Amino acid sequence: METIKQTLFAGWHFMRWLRLVFGIIFIVQAIQMRDMMVGVIAGFFLVTAITNAGCWGAGSCAAPTRKTTRESTEEISYEEIKDK
Repeated sequence: METIKQTLFAGWHFMRWLRLVFGIIFIVQAIQMRDMMVGVIAGFFLVTAITNAGCWGAGSCAAPTRKTTRESTEEISYEEIKDK
């Protein structure tokens, strides 16, 4: 139950808010125009916004969460290459 609550209420980023807004706009238009196809599109946007799913493939399309902690930095070494 905790993971469902965490999925629904955590990780709201710009694209998730945008999908929610488009879903609400399309659902209002579907009701006003009495158009089933617009309602299906609205449902798609609303479900993807609520579940934070980018697409329904193999489950690998969910938007990743950012990890802001960097524990160590790697030292990069360079090698100079000269022409002969």
